[in-house]
Amino acid sequence: MTAGGSTADEGARLRAEASKGWWRTLLRWCGFNANNRRLEAAAVRQEQGSLGEQQTAVLLARLPAGWTVFHDLAVPGRRFNLDHVLIPPSGAGLIVLDSKKWRRTWPTALVRGRVHCGPQDRHEQIIKFAGYVSGTAAALGVPAGMLMPVIVVHGSPVAGGRLDVGVPEWERIVHVLAGDRLVHVLAGMPGGRGPVQPAATALAARVRQTLPQYGSAA
Repeated sequence: MTAGGSTADEGARLRAEASKGWWRTLLRWCGFNANNRRLEAAAVRQEQGSLGEQQTAVLLARLPAGWTVFHDLAVPGRRFNLDHVLIPPSGAGLIVLDSKKWRRTWPTALVRGRVHCGPQDRHEQIIKFAGYVSGTAAALGVPAGMLMPVIVVHGSPVAGGRLDVGVPEWERIVHVLAGDRLVHVLAGMPGGRGPVQPAATALAARVRQTLPQYGSAA
């Protein structure tokens, strides 16, 4: 599945659910159906998420040769999917990358140690993502320290282009990057350039064996 595929599918499903049945249409026209409005709002969020994942995929295509990039992977036994999983040429670890498309007119910044987009506290999303990364390490059977959690934000300007956010609940640092900083940061990390090492090949094989495409898992 291509980047954003499962998110787009979920958005389409929610829109179909919101418009199903003549009585839903009538209630929506009368302004009485709050459930439909919630479904439609959820569909918009899914559609925006899909666009963010597609924007990230375009950026990742600019990485130097030697990087292995996976999109839209499932974690067996877990109720979440991974937007992108990356392996640098060195094979020193994995980057688990989550795409966000947040409001363009609101800046993303740390407020008293918590991530905010404009007036909205988005820190619970950071904590949840850190937990996903820990669950992924367990599924792969590798040390948690081998996985680097990164969130890339499209639309909303990120203060300074990068936030390094501590998540004590999961003993992790989540790196929140502006879209225009993503490739520069990844390519510039240790092992981000050079020939593909055997460790990278082995790690890619482990990902393929363990993390199926989202929607294809049994």
